[in-house]
Amino acid sequence: MDKSPDAFRTISEAAEELDLPQHVLRFWETRFSNIKPLKRGGGRRYYRPEDVLLLKGIRHLLYDRGFTIKGVQRILKDQGIRYVIGIGEGRVMEPVVHRPVDEEETKSRPSLPAPGPRVSILRTGSSAALDAADREKLASVLRELLDCKRILERAREG
Repeated sequence: MDKSPDAFRTISEAAEELDLPQHVLRFWETRFSNIKPLKRGGGRRYYRPEDVLLLKGIRHLLYDRGFTIKGVQRILKDQGIRYVIGIGEGRVMEPVVHRPVDEEETKSRPSLPAPGPRVSILRTGSSAALDAADREKLASVLRELLDCKRILERAREG
């Protein structure tokens, strides 16, 4: 039986919903002070629905948009938790940051394969800014991709 959307999730349920290992969620708790699951006897974690949405937003920024942990921390500080939750809900958001990538941040970043396609124009502050029509086209494609992702997730569950 599926849980209500308003039900709390165990760490295993949250990890499965996010398609992440449990240890990643525990690690993120050490890096993002906004992630605060309820902890019950024996240290069991229970994530509220808004915690899961926040985790989805963080996952999207890290894995799909290519931000570093420091970059996501900065977004949480500058834009707020509601902004990142909105990303987790699949709402199309304006470009997050218009700044050059910090060279020190790049040097300290481990060299891993890219987790997915990146739109560097949104993170680097390139002078080739997108006009409104291009942003709308990208937003439309993103909505379609998120719809496809939801359909695939439902198919996997069914």
